[in-house]
Amino acid sequence: MSTGTSHGTTTGATARGAFLGSADSAITSRGILFRGRGPRGWLVGAGFSILLWAWPTWNLVWSVDEPAIWKAASSASLIAFFAAYAVLPQVSWHRGVRAGLASVCILVALNVAIIALVGTEALWTWPFLSCAIAMTALPRRLDLVLIFVLSAVSLATQLLIVHPEQAFTQPAIVLSLGLMMSAFARLIRQTARLRAAQSELADTAVAAERSRMARDMHDILGHSLTVIAVKAELAGRMLDMAPGDPARDRAAAEITAVQDLARGALADIRATLGGYRGVNVLAELAAARSALDSAGIDAELPGTAEQVPARHRELFGWVLREGITNVLRHSGASRCRVRLTASTVVVEDDGVGPVSGGTSGNGLAGIRERVAATGGTVSIGQSDLGGFRLAVDV
Repeated sequence: MSTGTSHGTTTGATARGAFLGSADSAITSRGILFRGRGPRGWLVGAGFSILLWAWPTWNLVWSVDEPAIWKAASSASLIAFFAAYAVLPQVSWHRGVRAGLASVCILVALNVAIIALVGTEALWTWPFLSCAIAMTALPRRLDLVLIFVLSAVSLATQLLIVHPEQAFTQPAIVLSLGLMMSAFARLIRQTARLRAAQSELADTAVAAERSRMARDMHDILGHSLTVIAVKAELAGRMLDMAPGDPARDRAAAEITAVQDLARGALADIRATLGGYRGVNVLAELAAARSALDSAGIDAELPGTAEQVPARHRELFGWVLREGITNVLRHSGASRCRVRLTASTVVVEDDGVGPVSGGTSGNGLAGIRERVAATGGTVSIGQSDLGGFRLAVDV
């Protein structure tokens, strides 16, 4: 490899591409901001550095006196390498570590092919390879190991084959660019983790505030509206005990209207609070235990719902609510059993069982829609207890 102007140009072009790809950014309270957020910024910088190297590459291959087939093969290998250099690191960030390992293997194989065809003049591609390794999603610290190995191979190649008098120039470029890009890649990953944590904290804060508002509304408005409804009902009964008053019918009508308005407002408040509070299988399990006990139904319930993943807890909460509602209202059951796993919830009783040829109500239809949205299945049928069985598998 020529170590004079070649080294200087390599440093400038690759470094400019690296900085545009990963560090063309500003750290603000919102995190890292740049035109090609995250790994996509690498594509911008990589493309820029490749454009800078288009003419030297063309010169390297097509200005020498070699057969046309050699020139075509060399050009194809260079194009394939630089295409992989631009695209594969970005792909690995979306596909994970396995894709990263495969990407590095592809890049190394293409680079070996280039050197086999072009010779030591193609060693200027190693700084690019070092940057690509640094920006690829790899297991912990493997990128650093590979960068040091590539630098050591570069040093050995310069000492033994190319230019012993300038042996440390290219290895220094390979090592410094690789370490710099590795630091930028870690910064991007840390920023992504910080954003995810901030989003989770914000969601938790919103949920806590909604719960507080729901609790306050229930304690203040719910109690007041309940008292209004009870007093209106009491006043109506007192009017029934005092016939003969000419204004009695008018007063009774007004009191009935107040009672209806209070009950309607109370129902609206409860419906609104249900939306604020949301549904969670942990809370529904506790509510089911209390409701079944109050109804005198023998309940066989799991002691905890911690085994249910967070992503399924809302759905399982809806299923549990609907299943227990059916047990309490329609089954006439004396026994109820609930089973929970990480992917299934089953509610069954020893009541009247499913009606042959009947249609499911709105509640079960809603459960079917929710489960279908997750790709799961709903099973409704006869329980081995003799009654109704509702099972959901996701």
